[in-house]
Amino acid sequence: MKKALIVATVYGFIASFEQNDIKILQSLGYEVWCACNGSEADGKLKNLNLHLINIPFSRSPFSKANIRAYKMLKKLICQEKFDLVHCHTPVGGVIGRLAAFDNVNKIVYTAHGFHFYTGAPMLNWLIYYPIEKCLARKTDILVTINKEDYYRAKEYFRAKLVKYIPGIGIDIEKIKNAVHNINKGQKRKELGIPEDVFLLLSVGELSTRKNHIEVIRALKELDIKKNKIYYVICGKGNEEKNLFDYVKKANLTEEIHFFGYRTDVIEIMAIADLFIFPSKQEGLPVALMEAMAVGLPCLVSDIRGNCELIKRELSCSMLFSLGRQEEIINGIQKLRTVNKDRASAENLKILQEYSSQRVIEKMTNLYLQV
Repeated sequence: MKKALIVATVYGFIASFEQNDIKILQSLGYEVWCACNGSEADGKLKNLNLHLINIPFSRSPFSKANIRAYKMLKKLICQEKFDLVHCHTPVGGVIGRLAAFDNVNKIVYTAHGFHFYTGAPMLNWLIYYPIEKCLARKTDILVTINKEDYYRAKEYFRAKLVKYIPGIGIDIEKIKNAVHNINKGQKRKELGIPEDVFLLLSVGELSTRKNHIEVIRALKELDIKKNKIYYVICGKGNEEKNLFDYVKKANLTEEIHFFGYRTDVIEIMAIADLFIFPSKQEGLPVALMEAMAVGLPCLVSDIRGNCELIKRELSCSMLFSLGRQEEIINGIQKLRTVNKDRASAENLKILQEYSSQRVIEKMTNLYLQV
């Protein structure tokens, strides 16, 4: 039996984003192994017949722990003689390709958003660009999930093959069916959201990268008490205390709520009126695609990834420039009157390219090329 190894820095990435790839490889006759930092403690992969190996990767590229991780991974690769190694995440992508080089027939790397991009800090370009350019020479197939990364890699990197595949795919029908069965009034009551307020929703970790503070500052200027607006953020992170303290100081704790990590995000999207996504950096955001599949109007930052999904010519969704709170305020006011059915039709037309079925077909063809 052929053997394939999937490498990622943390278990959560494989559990959340790699189940389709695992199933595709198994359908093609591969015995699949996964190497990451973490274990199967939450059981998300228990139904898949695979080998899970704990490698102590650190998410910091400068950590000495990654030297040990490299040695362990290289030993595993030499022992098991894999036919294919597919690497993900920045650290997993670097260490995986270095360990696999000269020891594996084919190396695939999926870049889920290069750290260097139009508008990125110069330090990102100085550190990450040379590393990725050098390692591209050790890559048989370099996969990008957005077109900005694809065109840059195609022109400047020397991987044997550069492919564009639009993310991990989104199950549009499953989301539509889930939304159809939700009692919106009951769900709002359960969450303590009044029925007569205009509900804004953001989904993403509470970090400076996700940039929730910019929306909160704009809402302070908008006078959301008078305009009967509530804002809910789903996610956890190290900026939680700073954000909460700002909201408390602004006397907006009744209107702005932090819901933490949620397993019912789709249900919360179904009761929202507008999705706001203010990130500073994205590859191809799954949360935004889910909100679009639910049928929400979307107000998003004009960055790589976001602007592939939300176009300037759309009538039911808008882009705003980072650092321009007045554009957020204007966007909320304009999109407050959008027709939901029209927004849903506009979104679904865009999402056809990103459907799970289409992505699975593309990934299957890619593995067949290998």
